[in-house]
Amino acid sequence: MKLGAENRNQVIALSVLGGIALLLVVRAMFTSNAPAPVTVTPIAQAPAVAAVPARKARSAGRARTATTRLSKASNSIDPTLRFDWLKTSEDTQYAGNGRNIFLAQADIPEPVKNGATDQQKLAQEQAAGPPPPPPINLKFYGFASKPGEPKRIFLSQGEDFFIATEGQVIDRRYKVLRISPLSVEIEDMLNNNRQSIPLTQG
Repeated sequence: MKLGAENRNQVIALSVLGGIALLLVVRAMFTSNAPAPVTVTPIAQAPAVAAVPARKARSAGRARTATTRLSKASNSIDPTLRFDWLKTSEDTQYAGNGRNIFLAQADIPEPVKNGATDQQKLAQEQAAGPPPPPPINLKFYGFASKPGEPKRIFLSQGEDFFIATEGQVIDRRYKVLRISPLSVEIEDMLNNNRQSIPLTQG
């Protein structure tokens, strides 16, 4: 079935009118939900400021969302300007402790002792030389050799006894250098120390 020209024009006119009516309904819905204008009370010669109503549906929605968030965050927010608080902050005097934060400053401790005294003590220690090596704690008791054989001697260290000849190393440390009738010369190889040990009588 084909529509005539008059019916077609009527359908187009009805469609256009329906679209306009729908737009008006939508606009009326968003305009009616817009928040009421907020007035700010003038304080100390401050002019009154009135909120400008939203002209578009999108700005009205944003204003409503912002108002809802603000009321949820705090119910006691006072939007008035407090000049007494500003005056208090202006009158505050900021005084530092004398330290410049832009300079690298290190706390250098004062020396406890006099530097000259330490140098004198060091010079005395150097003049005295190194400490003496520890004494050789061996005792020479007598001979253990027979006629015609190399000289052998008895040596003791605590409860240990040794029989040694010239050139022999005992206790992996002491070397017998020379044997004489009344003493023996021993070398401490760890400390590079030589000592003559006399013959112990009795």
